[in-house]
Amino acid sequence: MRVLRCGSDAVLIEVEDAEQVQQLHAALHAAPPTGVTELVPAARTVLVRYDPAVADWQRLRAAVTALTLAEAAVAAPAETVRIPVRYDGPDLAEVARATGLTPRQVVERHTAAHYRVAFCGFAPGFAYLTGLDPRLHVPRRAEPRTRVPAGAVAIADEYTGIYPRQSPGGWQLLGTTALTLWDPTADPPTRLRPGTAVRFVEDESEPDAEEGSRSA
Repeated sequence: MRVLRCGSDAVLIEVEDAEQVQQLHAALHAAPPTGVTELVPAARTVLVRYDPAVADWQRLRAAVTALTLAEAAVAAPAETVRIPVRYDGPDLAEVARATGLTPRQVVERHTAAHYRVAFCGFAPGFAYLTGLDPRLHVPRRAEPRTRVPAGAVAIADEYTGIYPRQSPGGWQLLGTTALTLWDPTADPPTRLRPGTAVRFVEDESEPDAEEGSRSA
């Protein structure tokens, strides 16, 4: 573990892997040191913001390095968000070829796994989900797309995720969901917050005419 000062009101804690991020986030969330105002987990780091009027970074560093991550219990998710997916993505066949599976087997492995939101980033509401079947660990596309539609369900490396709105993107697209995952007028604006459990459920219904024209 390495603790780096980050500006005048935060420290950035580097750990070895995603599991240690979850353990550290759980430990700090359960018993935050005095003055801590916000915790922001990422792939291999946790950003800890604090109020400099009541804490300083040296004391915060001492408190963090005294933690025993192996004993930190990661709380069970409060809810499981089920996401219906129509597996019609343009990269499904390529992912099948790259992994030596059939498209049907890719779908079965993607829907069989239990996922957890590790952190959010890239774009508002974009959640990085861990728990992807190792057989489906594939690299990003060599050439990113300039426009990925909202609701695209994708994989890249050890993660799976859903594009919450139209944006550029380089992940491999397996399918689409009609579920709205980012609404800035809602409170909270997304249900996929760090620690949330997620399952993907295959949606085999036929798209209606309006939906089909939007995705064409």
